[in-house]
Amino acid sequence: MHRRSVATLVGREVRLGYRSPLLIWGLALPIGLTLLVQGLFGSLFSQPPVLGIVDDGGSAVAVAARDTDGIEVVSYDDEAELHEALLANDVDAGLVLPAGFDDALVTGERPVLDFRVSGSSLATDRAVLAVTTLDLVREVEGAPPPVAVEVVEVGDGSLDLSLRLIPLLVVMAIAVGGAFVPAAGLVQEKEARTLDAVLVTPAAMGDVLGSKGLLGVAVALFAGLLTLVLNGIRGPELGAVAIAVAIGGVMMAEVGLIVGSWARDQNTLFTVWKGGAILLIYPVVFFMFPDLPQWIGKLSPTWWFLDPIFSLAVEGATLADVAGSLAVAIGWCLVLLPAVMAMGRRLERRVGEE
Repeated sequence: MHRRSVATLVGREVRLGYRSPLLIWGLALPIGLTLLVQGLFGSLFSQPPVLGIVDDGGSAVAVAARDTDGIEVVSYDDEAELHEALLANDVDAGLVLPAGFDDALVTGERPVLDFRVSGSSLATDRAVLAVTTLDLVREVEGAPPPVAVEVVEVGDGSLDLSLRLIPLLVVMAIAVGGAFVPAAGLVQEKEARTLDAVLVTPAAMGDVLGSKGLLGVAVALFAGLLTLVLNGIRGPELGAVAIAVAIGGVMMAEVGLIVGSWARDQNTLFTVWKGGAILLIYPVVFFMFPDLPQWIGKLSPTWWFLDPIFSLAVEGATLADVAGSLAVAIGWCLVLLPAVMAMGRRLERRVGEE
């Protein structure tokens, strides 16, 4: 593989790519899918966080909470009703204010602030309600918060459905950008017979595959990161997430080059894509339903970059935590490389015969 030839061919791919509907589709797909999923399940059109309050003593904290913008307050008669509301996820968090709470604040005591969260509430909603509650207590007491916060999670913790759908959005973005764009590009070149003209130049088949693979990785990286950002995934581990997305892009680009080298025409490519995409995408079911046997998802190579992305972006893991899974993903990339080279030689012989 010659660097100069690859660079020239990559430049050619970029110049011609903006006119390709497949490339445009690969870049636009994350935006469309995110708007669809977030519109149905997510936070784009979500209601403000809901705080349930049991007020046994006419606390000024409860009064101030009802006048606070950005949150919704629901009153309950007793702790049992609040507990049921938390279990049902009717409220994101609950606050129990016993009789004499305000007096204890004013006299300098440190009463326990009974603050509870629903196991199904979003972490962002919990944080908003917790900070808001502390600010309200400060206002009533008139000094730095004198309370010790006791947070009690009610029910089994679970993530919002929109967060559990993130692996589906990410794998679609990476698969279309990394696999389908290079595969379709190769098939189009074969059908238009422009591949013959390229191979007449000093460029070799390895250069052609390398250029299309690099384009696929770049599109997959951009589309994957765009999908995560559109879904609100940011933070210090975004660099580690980018590494996982890039590894996934390499894996999908190799798959795309293998399929594109083998498929004779667009009809064959679409047939293979419709059937084979299931093998690449099915691991997302195990993120949506974590009680399923996870070992089944691990049988697919895509699991090994999807799980690190999900762990880093959603669950707060670090790069060290997912290093083992990423190592397996890199191993899959190395396993696929000989197949890419073999299919490239096969394609070169076929072009020469025709």
